Amino acid sequence: MKILYKGYILFLLLILPLAFLKGQSSNMIRVVKVPVSTGQYNEMNAILVQDGIAFCSDRRTSGVVNNRTFNGDRVYSIFFAEREDTMKWGRTNIFSRDLLSIFNQGPFCFTPDRRHIYYTSEVERGNSAFKRDFKNRRGIFITDKVADGWSEPRAFEYNDPLWNLGHPYISNDGKYLFFSSDIPVGYGDSDIYMCRWENDSWTEPEKLGPEVNSQYSELYPYFSPAGELYFASDRGGGYGGLDIYYSRIKSEGWTKPVLMPEPINSEADDFSLYKEQDGESGFFTSNRGRTDDIYMFISEIIRKSECNELVYEQFCYEFKEVNSMKFDSMPFEFEWDFDDGTKLKTNIAKAEHCFKEPGMYVVKLNVTDMITGEINHNETSYLLQIERTEQAFITLPDSTYVGDTIKLDASMSYLPGWDIAEYYWNFDDGTADKGIEIKKTYLLKGAYDVQLIVSSKPDPEGNIKETCVTRTIVVEER
Repeated sequence: MKILYKGYILFLLLILPLAFLKGQSSNMIRVVKVPVSTGQYNEMNAILVQDGIAFCSDRRTSGVVNNRTFNGDRVYSIFFAEREDTMKWGRTNIFSRDLLSIFNQGPFCFTPDRRHIYYTSEVERGNSAFKRDFKNRRGIFITDKVADGWSEPRAFEYNDPLWNLGHPYISNDGKYLFFSSDIPVGYGDSDIYMCRWENDSWTEPEKLGPEVNSQYSELYPYFSPAGELYFASDRGGGYGGLDIYYSRIKSEGWTKPVLMPEPINSEADDFSLYKEQDGESGFFTSNRGRTDDIYMFISEIIRKSECNELVYEQFCYEFKEVNSMKFDSMPFEFEWDFDDGTKLKTNIAKAEHCFKEPGMYVVKLNVTDMITGEINHNETSYLLQIERTEQAFITLPDSTYVGDTIKLDASMSYLPGWDIAEYYWNFDDGTADKGIEIKKTYLLKGAYDVQLIVSSKPDPEGNIKETCVTRTIVVEER
């Protein structure tokens, strides 16, 4: 994977250890190489546009033109492929010939209205740029949609010939611009910065804090509609090379980054993640093959739109003697025998009792006349059959702390007549698991609606039963 910064294009080699939170692999994410990837050239930075995807590639822009830098690297341009189906793509074409240049165009992003493109390119475009020993820096450039195509690019106001800026991404609401830069005031080799759109212009760049940035390189920021900042980093402790992490903004700063699981991350360089609107699928780039290629990921995690609320059973009842009026004029003592080893004496003809478990109980009432001492055994008896609510059942704590491991148990589920095939857990954080008893560690603060989906084996006619319950757990920071 080539980092589009140092000079023209250099290879990333530095890999050193650093602490992080590792996302739990759900093994429920499918990854497919998008066929726009040639295997011969490099493709990266896929972004959804109307009817397809735009991406950048260093492939030829024609059979004649093959732009290269002085050190032999091909120049990146923006291409487009029409989407014919969820997994089927049409022919790849130049996105717009108005944008073709002898300089790089990418990584890039669109503004939410798709009328402006922000892209990474060389800062110096005069005669100096064509001198072999000149060290050109990268900056951000902007082109605008006009009636007959796209305008000449203009430079981002914070470009500087002394350092690199690149990998721009603008949030869905247009309020924030994220980019990566090796400005020397940062934490490491390259850090992520943010500008705010105020008074029709971008504010001065703000360096994101040490929760996101490290002493190594943070690159390719992407801010999802759900408020998650995804980026690539070569910090240690990952799967290898560049790995994709995400963090969420909080009242002060950002949460500790979470490492995306396999198969999105790998031992190769993985970067430039982008999500579709549903949040369950998207694109990323990886050089796990011979070149940088675009991959599509599809979450196969099951999440029900509706689940039953969990019924908490206490088996508590109130008992009352139906002929209690005849005891109102004289003093009596009432002894209740609940047939579960428990007895209760009252001075009125009613009682409350909670049974520990379901079953068949014969509740008896003995009445003693307090004046004569006469005992009327079995004045009344009740035959009580207590049955459990037929439901899947979740046993878990009401709250926990970030980083703590908790146990979730489905063994209290009561589904008589079911030949259960699977207990499926959705943790409401993008991960899932299977099993009657499992362990889970939440990595971010929040309230999570855990779903337990229980399904049966097919009956002789092939019918499968399924039920779902939900329970909330609150995750706090220590």
